[in-house]
Amino acid sequence: MIRHALPEPGWPTAAEAARARLFSPLPLGRAHVARTRTWVPAMVPWRATVDGDVTPALLDWYARLAAGRPGVLVVEATGIRDVPSGPLLRIGDDRFVPGLSRLVEGVRAASGGETLVFIQLLDFLTIRRRPVRARYFGELLALAPRHREGLARVTGDAAIATAPDDVVRARLAALEPELQRQVLAPREWEAVERGARERVTDTHLPHIRELPRTLPPLFARAAARAREAGFDGIELHYAHAYTMASFLSALNTRDDGYGGAPAHRVRLPREVLVAVRGAVGADFVVGCRLLSDEAISGGTSSDDAAGFAVTFGRAGADYVSLSAGGKFEDARQPAVGDAAYPYTGASGAETMPTVRSDEAGPFGRHLPAAAAIRRAVRAANLETPIVAAGGITTFALAEAALERGDVDFVAAARQSLADPDWFSKMRLGRGEEIRRCQLTNYCEALDQRHKPVTCHLWDHPAGEPRRLVAPEWRGDR
Repeated sequence: MIRHALPEPGWPTAAEAARARLFSPLPLGRAHVARTRTWVPAMVPWRATVDGDVTPALLDWYARLAAGRPGVLVVEATGIRDVPSGPLLRIGDDRFVPGLSRLVEGVRAASGGETLVFIQLLDFLTIRRRPVRARYFGELLALAPRHREGLARVTGDAAIATAPDDVVRARLAALEPELQRQVLAPREWEAVERGARERVTDTHLPHIRELPRTLPPLFARAAARAREAGFDGIELHYAHAYTMASFLSALNTRDDGYGGAPAHRVRLPREVLVAVRGAVGADFVVGCRLLSDEAISGGTSSDDAAGFAVTFGRAGADYVSLSAGGKFEDARQPAVGDAAYPYTGASGAETMPTVRSDEAGPFGRHLPAAAAIRRAVRAANLETPIVAAGGITTFALAEAALERGDVDFVAAARQSLADPDWFSKMRLGRGEEIRRCQLTNYCEALDQRHKPVTCHLWDHPAGEPRRLVAPEWRGDR
């Protein structure tokens, strides 16, 4: 790994900012105009209740991000099912609409009505915490004849074939790990070592097999609630380690017409998009967030992503937002009692590149792939805007990406967390006042532990309690 120095800031003067592309309006969707080409992508701040409701702390979080007046602010990944998911927002029932409406109102008030507010809609499959071995073998393992056969084979004790279940479980638990591995099926061993995880290819499970029929109406109803709550648009979360990205993945080998070839893998995400459009109408923004590269062995490449972006553009997507990596397949082994976290492996380092990087460096790392995808979309005679993120922390970098035509919007999550006012400061030519993200991923470490996300540049003022929102900036707007 190579440590890269931070690039020169390239802060604009007031005159440069006034004529910059970053602050020129761009049509977005069917009835909206983005105020600027600046974008705050979804970040999960872990401030909702355990029941998925909006809290005062969450309202404060989004109001503070909106105070910098970006063109678009995307509210965190929000679950479309009404199922327990910890302090993550939900939209799987009508009872969530009033709280989400207050969130929208707070963003509009804080931004003076200048910021469009979208909400990101997410589905995810079950993932279990890594269990204590004794509990796994004592309770969680579904005993089958093959376990008795395997246990007899590795121990040489033929009598185990007729032993009571509790004896079999105790003998399995007492084996050395390598012998346990020889007895268990690969997915069972994974459950021991990493925690059980459902996949879209588990079509032997009825609820997984039926996803192509259950997901379009679930997303559509969630989108309708988002419109009722007052959002300007929704973003379909087709990225990282979750259900829809898993359908798009090259690792999706389903044989029911929803896996295998790219045209089959994109089928359900397209059907969800069409269902959502039907639920919200033609005058509501509907975008998709997908991966330009899965960054895992055998995963989806930017060529696949370009084809998916064209498909979504033709199906009526108002924009395509790009990320990279963030997969379970290469995630670090979790500690006992924890669940796997999809941003701990090499693919996770692509999602949130840091100053500890390879020769490509962290700054604008995903812009070449975004540019290639945008060219493919334009070659298909589509004007679908392309949004890209990944280590965009300076005005110069953002402006150059727009000048080259790499993207239509520049998105910055960590920089916006470090300084929610950086858009306003750039617009006013006061870039020397910007609090610059150092790309340490202090924020990501908090996210991994499901703790309230903050930035180390502002959350520990000397002699004061920890801050949960960035300090106020009093510059003239």
